[in-house]
Amino acid sequence: MKNGNIKPSAGKLLISEPFMMDSYFQRSVVLLTEHSNEGTIGFILNKQTTVMVCDVLQGFPETDIPLYFGGPVQTDTIHFLHTLGETLEGSREIQKGIYWGGDLEKLKVMIEKKMITNNDVRFFAGYSGWDPEQLNQELKHHTWLLYQCTKNIAFKEDPMNLWGKVLRTMGSEFAIMANFPVDPSLN
Repeated sequence: MKNGNIKPSAGKLLISEPFMMDSYFQRSVVLLTEHSNEGTIGFILNKQTTVMVCDVLQGFPETDIPLYFGGPVQTDTIHFLHTLGETLEGSREIQKGIYWGGDLEKLKVMIEKKMITNNDVRFFAGYSGWDPEQLNQELKHHTWLLYQCTKNIAFKEDPMNLWGKVLRTMGSEFAIMANFPVDPSLN
């Protein structure tokens, strides 16, 4: 499973290999938001929960925006990615059209006034994190594939089908992996 010369960096996707059995990352697509000598941070894009963000954040306006499981680190924290850019002061662009964080109070007002949709923002409980060199070791062992993220992948694709969709987008060598069974012994 070669993945070219793509290197991990903010704005890249980690796609788990088909037979990863880790309960947190099995068939996951993780958007990296930070990668440096200090470590790596990302959010799982395809682990949508049945909980709405307004159910977990006190004083948050009523909304049907779901909460995603961002990863196993600090699951008692809430983070958000969005497409709103400079509209939210303090936002950090991680990829063209994809931003991390910013002014939560202004975001709440925008949600309350129905100025944004579910395709503009994603909220995450927890995050995915790797110590320095840990991710590089996992990449050497072919635990992950790397791919460039786009705004459509991060915000418009159906989370339930995202893992297979991204693999099919990567070309025929990877598309076949999208059809591998979760447990090959049951095939």
